[in-house]
Amino acid sequence: MSMSVLHSVHVYPLKAARGLAAREAVVEPWGLAGDRRWVLIDETSKVITQRAHPRMALAAAEPQPGGGVLLSGPGRESLAVPVPEPIGTTTVEMVRDKVEGVPADAAAHAWFSEYLGLDVRLVHLDDPATRRPLDPEYARPGETVSFADAYPLLLTTLASLDALNALIARGERPDEGPLPMNRFRPNVVVDGADAWAEDGWSRIAVGEATFRIAKPCGRCVVTTTDQDTAERGGEPLRTLGRHRRLDGKLVFGQNLVPESLGTVRVGDPVRILE
Repeated sequence: MSMSVLHSVHVYPLKAARGLAAREAVVEPWGLAGDRRWVLIDETSKVITQRAHPRMALAAAEPQPGGGVLLSGPGRESLAVPVPEPIGTTTVEMVRDKVEGVPADAAAHAWFSEYLGLDVRLVHLDDPATRRPLDPEYARPGETVSFADAYPLLLTTLASLDALNALIARGERPDEGPLPMNRFRPNVVVDGADAWAEDGWSRIAVGEATFRIAKPCGRCVVTTTDQDTAERGGEPLRTLGRHRRLDGKLVFGQNLVPESLGTVRVGDPVRILE
């Protein structure tokens, strides 16, 4: 059997915006360093994502020294946003819970409001160690998470994507495939494993860090969004619905929770511990 290795690493500084590939990343208890520490909310404090606003895929927030981000997007001049001073917080209403964050400055709110055509605010997660507990059904005492939907990291494998694309090619809409991995917005992508082998993993080691597998990742309409054009189709949800349905959810990839920390690097060995 060939050795599994870390094929790629991806960080999403702003939830729902463009992902950034990295050669390496530091694993923190709540996810990769810098991952999903920023989020947009509407006037009711609900989080803004690609589910309702696919143009989020075309915006980027590139990390800057000190933890700030540089915003960019089609038709917009770039804007540097510093980390806000934690002198006051605002509520962010996530899908499963609510969390307090620190609003960015007015210029950042205006930049994104004009970009999306609605009133939004940019919010920073100042203290991921205390702000948001992990889902208690899968958590251990003290575990927290960033502005990610529910879990610190998402893992996918190249072989499973190849298998899914083969199913799409034999399905009703073969013209929509093959799909790239960025449709699934993973943090870590593994090469060298068999297709769907991750379904049977419980604990893994990637480079210096170890992780437990919390649960398969249920997929939503975001996976049908072309991350380069913001256009939508029907795949992969049609095919996942026929071939990858578990407990009423369409699944692809596995949610990870760090057990020990360190740095993960492209090319690192991936070891299956359990």
